[in-house]
Amino acid sequence: MHTMFSKKPLTIKQQIKQLQDRGLTISKTKLAEKYLSNISYYRLGEYWYVMQSDKLNHVFKPNSNFDDVIALYNFDAELRLLLFEVIEKIEISLRTKLIYHLSHEVDPWWFQNFDLFTDSMALVKTLSNLQEELTRSKDVTIKNHFKNHKDDKRFPPAWKSLEQTSFGALSKLYGNLKPSVQSKDSIAVEFGAVNHTYLPSWLQSIAQIRNFCAHHSRLWNRNLPGTVKLLSKPPNPWIIKTENVPKQHEFQKLYIHMTLMKYLLNTIQPNNDFKRQLYQLFNKYPKVDQNALGMKLNWMEEPVWKI
Repeated sequence: MHTMFSKKPLTIKQQIKQLQDRGLTISKTKLAEKYLSNISYYRLGEYWYVMQSDKLNHVFKPNSNFDDVIALYNFDAELRLLLFEVIEKIEISLRTKLIYHLSHEVDPWWFQNFDLFTDSMALVKTLSNLQEELTRSKDVTIKNHFKNHKDDKRFPPAWKSLEQTSFGALSKLYGNLKPSVQSKDSIAVEFGAVNHTYLPSWLQSIAQIRNFCAHHSRLWNRNLPGTVKLLSKPPNPWIIKTENVPKQHEFQKLYIHMTLMKYLLNTIQPNNDFKRQLYQLFNKYPKVDQNALGMKLNWMEEPVWKI
């Protein structure tokens, strides 16, 4: 017999009292009210969950403080903004390389050529999403293209069409290319990923993290579903200390994914600011548990992070 959900909504004052009764220190109740009226109890709960010694009865560990919850929440929000900025650079670079290499190797309509792709069902899905994007697009170049080429029933060429698509779609297009397509390797080489076998898994994991950032989802202490294939001998600066290369079970932590972003970013923009920004963020929020992100001791000393 399933019981129906019966919890009643709590007012903000009741929410605060409930947290205090459970052992969370809230010294400035007025400020806490302000926070809870702008960030839901449920969303903040993702951050205070780890502070509870009894998760079933929601009892907080001694010295748990609402200020620490807010600091953790703010840290996570700033981390998302930082990663979003890094991923944007990777996305624009991937889009540019796909358009350039494949339009030269094949033609500007390569992305709708089924002979080039392994999984035609997946391509149908990608193209139907792209068609929706183009139909909805308010972009002047797209509108003019359809107006000026009414009889051309193809998609606009890659340099117009693929500007309208998402990082997720770009990473799927790349991953779906047949290994025999030369550009698949050329792009991997430019990114320092040697050949087509490694890069798709990196791009998929980054696309997933991008979506967490875009939807303001928690990154701190999140188990990431993506598994990535690591190069055994990366051509560009990577991690030297064996103990700092994450093992398979640590791939769900953010550290390895951020390190791969840094590796790719180093090919796009040497002397980038990613390390300094990340270091400053940890400094600004010293109480944040870096283990929850899988950070390694002395991560900044690794060659990949030194650039």
